Amino acid sequence: MTTSTAPSNGARPHRHPVSAGPIVKLPTAFGEFVAQAWVDEETGSEHLAVSAPQPPADGVAPLVRLHSECLTGDVFGSYRCDCGEQLAYALGRIREEGGTLLYLRGHEGRGIGLANKIKAYALQEAGFDTVEANEQLGLPVDARSYHAAAQILAEMGLTRIRLLSNNPDKQNRLAQAGVHVVEMVRTEVPSRAENIRYLQTKKERMAHLLTLDVQAALPTVRHSDND
Repeated sequence: MTTSTAPSNGARPHRHPVSAGPIVKLPTAFGEFVAQAWVDEETGSEHLAVSAPQPPADGVAPLVRLHSECLTGDVFGSYRCDCGEQLAYALGRIREEGGTLLYLRGHEGRGIGLANKIKAYALQEAGFDTVEANEQLGLPVDARSYHAAAQILAEMGLTRIRLLSNNPDKQNRLAQAGVHVVEMVRTEVPSRAENIRYLQTKKERMAHLLTLDVQAALPTVRHSDND
């Protein structure tokens, strides 16, 4: 786990225009939550805040997960990535300890969109890793923006948080926007034969905080389907 501090240069973060809807109950397989939709007024993207109804223990910063939309993993349970399993893990921890999951729409394929993500999958099946596949398509490796997410957290009063993530870039981007990440809480889930190369690329080329049980995954690797 690592820690971070908010920017010390005294600059006031830019306010990103967002608007909120009503708060409603959301009963789920993980327990009872409350949900609130938010609209990014610049892009039109609609995001969802899913929060535990009870606050964290006194003095403990709330858990926050910024979860990028992943239709294939979140809805269809794809084993090509770890997104669906991270989503389930985060919801369980948040329900138990208190906090919020922001489900960020428009982040499909790290911001390149669903159709381009499937094109990247085809290149991955031809032997490219996830970074190389995006580059072959002339697309950014990571096109996501967290401006709206940071503003939503600020308006929810979540400016001092424990961040559920393996990705230090999220921590850095939130710090720049004035959200103090007091702790990184890792969300590593067991690797699979189908996603081990994808996870290795995250670790080696994108600095994700992963340990990876490579040997446990390798015996059943299907070489045409690793990413």
